[in-house]
Amino acid sequence: MTQTTEPSSNLPILSSLAGSTQGGTGFDADHPPDPKLIDTCVHCGFCLATCPSYRVMGTEMDSPRGRIYLMDAINEGDAPLATSTVQHFDSCLGCYACVTTCPSGVQYNRLIEATRPQIERNYARSLPDRLLRKLIFSVFPYPNRMRALLRPLGVYQSSGLQRMVRSLGFLKQISPQLAAMESLLPRLSSQAFRDDLGERIPAQGPQRYRVGMILGCVQRLFNPEVNAATARVLSANGCEVIIPPVQGCCGALPHHQGQEAQAQTLARQMIDTFERADVDYVLINASGCGHTLKEYGELLKDDPQYQERAIAFVKKVRDVQEFLAEVGLTAPLHPLQDEPLTLVYQDACHMLHGQKISLQPRQLLRKIPGVQLREPIDAALCCGSAGVYNILQPEVSDELGQQKVTNLLNTGATVIASANIGCFVQISKHLERQGKVVPVLHPMQLLDYSHRGIALQDAIAQQAHQQAAFN
Repeated sequence: MTQTTEPSSNLPILSSLAGSTQGGTGFDADHPPDPKLIDTCVHCGFCLATCPSYRVMGTEMDSPRGRIYLMDAINEGDAPLATSTVQHFDSCLGCYACVTTCPSGVQYNRLIEATRPQIERNYARSLPDRLLRKLIFSVFPYPNRMRALLRPLGVYQSSGLQRMVRSLGFLKQISPQLAAMESLLPRLSSQAFRDDLGERIPAQGPQRYRVGMILGCVQRLFNPEVNAATARVLSANGCEVIIPPVQGCCGALPHHQGQEAQAQTLARQMIDTFERADVDYVLINASGCGHTLKEYGELLKDDPQYQERAIAFVKKVRDVQEFLAEVGLTAPLHPLQDEPLTLVYQDACHMLHGQKISLQPRQLLRKIPGVQLREPIDAALCCGSAGVYNILQPEVSDELGQQKVTNLLNTGATVIASANIGCFVQISKHLERQGKVVPVLHPMQLLDYSHRGIALQDAIAQQAHQQAAFN
């Protein structure tokens, strides 16, 4: 890890901005970073040790404190919104570990969330960057578009073409970002190409709650078994599960990258959908999505037609683990194997730092008979996925992914539990790169196997068979 000398003022930072020529504008008047929030930062440096980009890059401006300096300088007209500053905002993963760590309560999350839309409106990115972002935000939030692009993937993977492309390495020379996107492709099953859970799953036994379930965009394609397992666990524990067939994206991916208008449109559609569903709770099993769903009140605060409806919607939103820990499990749980099972739970950033959920997943996993839960070092450090960060900033992401997987493996656990689809993809990629075969499963999958009395090895073998059959 590279260490740098910490500046005592913002002068060393501002001096490095001289001579910038590209896009020398400033923030516009539409919700720029709030100077009052900026002024709460006392520049103590506590954030540096927990900031993943600073730990990898070792530069002050790629830390929360440095970025706050830049926001203030742009607000004051002392620095431009240009390549020299935007690159440091882009390097932020948005993990919000700094928010958890800060002794002064600096709301860095609000500051970076205000900065990113400013960049998208007022900074002219390069043509390749614009095209890549256009591809991402035109496809990823729309499952049917993703499915159309992924259909040839089975042939690409099974024919040996993928192995050849990766061994030659030419894609990385053409575009590191496209190479990163290709490297994240998982092995798909036939379930990825259909939503076959139905619109209503009745509760088993007496009904306790009527809940709505969000399927997610990437998750329903890259790991659809998580949604099926979640529905079964909820049903087994007395919940009638409503799955609106027309539900779209929650808006997390565009929201995290400053695509404000798109995120707001998707949020309105989600609110409309679940208002019609008339449910007690709206549940999500992906932490990145859950964090954004709980931000709808802020995202739509200027919309007179949706502001109050967004606040009412947020009151119903729960992460599924948060919900089950709150209402309790009623269905019996069985051991997943004859001998004790060692698990390590990986904290997703938007669960831990964004939603402040940490104990609940561990409480649920410990209820499974025979489970021994282990804790990794640096548990709060981001895995490097961060939405589409692992595509847009592949070098930093890869170093973080390697560190995360090494720390998880060092626990000696035989199964990794992860509750976010981005983390699942990132960890799976770096396990493969390190030549390790360790199952990465959502806590809902583990609870589902335990409820149904299915041996863990049998469940893993069945899932592998489905993937092999499709490919």
